[in-house]
Amino acid sequence: MPHLRFAHQPDAVQRDALINVVRACPPLMVAFNQARIFALPDWWIVSGAIYNQVWNHLTGKPDLYGVKDIDLFYFDPDTSYISEDRIIQRATTHFDTMRPIEVRNQARVHLWYKDHFGQDYDPLIKTTDGIDNFACKTHAVGMRLNADDSFDIYAPFGLNDVFDFRLTPHTKRDNRATHLAKGRRQMALWPELTFVPWPD
Repeated sequence: MPHLRFAHQPDAVQRDALINVVRACPPLMVAFNQARIFALPDWWIVSGAIYNQVWNHLTGKPDLYGVKDIDLFYFDPDTSYISEDRIIQRATTHFDTMRPIEVRNQARVHLWYKDHFGQDYDPLIKTTDGIDNFACKTHAVGMRLNADDSFDIYAPFGLNDVFDFRLTPHTKRDNRATHLAKGRRQMALWPELTFVPWPD
């Protein structure tokens, strides 16, 4: 299997491999460059556009195959709906990318989470706190492009699962249904994946 060449290598090697994958994907680099210009506070491109592209690269699939949208998180203490909506509207004219950009203020998540998912959600204090709460540890990755063209990477659970094609649940919250639904969709697109069930 082509992905085995990256299995169990040191985290520094995986970080370099991740950056190389992103740099080799022109449409993803367009998104990072445009996000840098957009300059939202504490911004990160997160989740699917990153780990999906690793799987595409390692399996020879087209750029952004399986990516429905590009998630752009930021953190603004102004938690009003109007403020976030204004930024979302600005994003629709700023970004010219192969996939829609979904912009979300992580300072507001606790205001709508219970209505959507039936659970309380503690207020966050920075964007990366949102990444810490993903239903799958494999999905918990964010990147941003700095002024000097270097990348920051945030991966609280490391990158082993991404490069090993393994979907590992994160049981901090009761996200069993989300983990299962996303796992089913992704395994249909990348049959190389191994799905780790939610523990009983």
